[in-house]
Amino acid sequence: MDAARTPVIVGTGQINDRPADPADGLDSLGLMEAALHRADADAGGGWLTALDTLSTVDQISCPELTGIAPALAARLGATPARAETTAMPHGDSPIRLLNQAANRIAGGEATVCAVVGAEALRTAAKRAAAEGKRPGDILRGSPKRKINPYRRAFGLVAPTDMYPLYENACRHAWGQTLAEGQQETGAIWSRLAATAAATDSAWLRNGATAEEITTPSPANRPIAHPYTKLMVANASVNQGAGFLVTSLAEARRRGIPDDRLVFVGAGAGADEPYELLSRPNFTASPSMAAVLTATLARNGLATSDLAHVELYSCFPVVPKLARRILGWPADRPASVFGGLTFGGAPVANYMSHAVACMTDLLRGTDARGLLYANGGIVTTNHAIVLSGAPLDVTLPLDPDVQAAADATRADAPALDEDHAGPVTVESWTVFYDRDARPTRGVVVARTPQGARTLAEVPPTDTALIAALTDGSLDPVGQPGTITLEDDRRRFRL
Repeated sequence: MDAARTPVIVGTGQINDRPADPADGLDSLGLMEAALHRADADAGGGWLTALDTLSTVDQISCPELTGIAPALAARLGATPARAETTAMPHGDSPIRLLNQAANRIAGGEATVCAVVGAEALRTAAKRAAAEGKRPGDILRGSPKRKINPYRRAFGLVAPTDMYPLYENACRHAWGQTLAEGQQETGAIWSRLAATAAATDSAWLRNGATAEEITTPSPANRPIAHPYTKLMVANASVNQGAGFLVTSLAEARRRGIPDDRLVFVGAGAGADEPYELLSRPNFTASPSMAAVLTATLARNGLATSDLAHVELYSCFPVVPKLARRILGWPADRPASVFGGLTFGGAPVANYMSHAVACMTDLLRGTDARGLLYANGGIVTTNHAIVLSGAPLDVTLPLDPDVQAAADATRADAPALDEDHAGPVTVESWTVFYDRDARPTRGVVVARTPQGARTLAEVPPTDTALIAALTDGSLDPVGQPGTITLEDDRRRFRL
């Protein structure tokens, strides 16, 4: 092992900002600065002015902030040769940046790298309200999100609109009833809540039972069938987190004890087609499978070798898919931080918190942990292994496993935006307003020719809304009809 080319994490820092007065709240840049100062202190101090690379995760809560990486470097008194920000706020960004930092150190391109991100969505919303402005839904209206006009017409815009299509299709593919699918969600999510309750840096620490999570109530309103508020990412937070990566030789030169070091293993990354409607189905992610399989193989590990995992948990179907690929039991925790509902969902930077928590767990042990993240709608996937003891891996290693993912991906169906007549249900969801009233059902269907098409169910069709949501019927595979009524494409069983 070449100590000068062996990447290790030496410091982590996290911050939750809960100002009594929104005017006193930190913005995203301030949260990043605070997180890195905490990471520096965690590593013994004196690292920030020695940074070769400063990598920041794109943020959306403060759009007026531009040039964040160089601005942050100036605040830190750092003069890194590379100061960069990810192009998009995708949830896999911290793991992708960690992999890049490890490869740069292993390749002799850098000695000290920092990765950091933050969001202040809660403060931004409260400030807007205090100024008499409508806070708006920045997650739904992000100018960086490309939206197919056809999909937009049916309300399939934000992750909360589209992940239910995967959930409902997967549940059918796995042979589960609605009750069985919700039971699995409750089992996984209640453990996320328990992890958050025991984690100082988590945002929501009151815990929640499986029944509380799966039962709609005034405090747990339905969002999009079958998801309730306690099943979806909680972006109304002010959180920042970052970490420092250096070489084993540099860490020892600075006197960092070995039991404070966490070794960075090999990672892997791959993407799904960006457009949801251009995917072959909603029952699998070839990219997720390729990434998780390759990450284990590249580190010479089996799932049984892992003491801890972080399986990205923006919506229940994601860790459900990931745990099936890994063979990770539903009765073992899927997070070291608490998940995006309870730990908190600072948009693209959740995984920086997971890295920090995984580092805490691995220090002074010989245990291994796997971190899996995704961005978009299972769109961008990245995973990596961390270990309390050296790993038998050779870095740098290109994380790209796109070819392996593409080799297993079937062709996508054609899209027929104008079909009227008989169809078969591929997946569906129902949207709700803040008073728990259905606002629209959306059906993804296949035509007799195999093309994909969309239709809606108006909230006035209470019988069909009930049939889609009460569990008495599994709509997937059911025949139906699309008709054009008042320029709207209506679906009926």
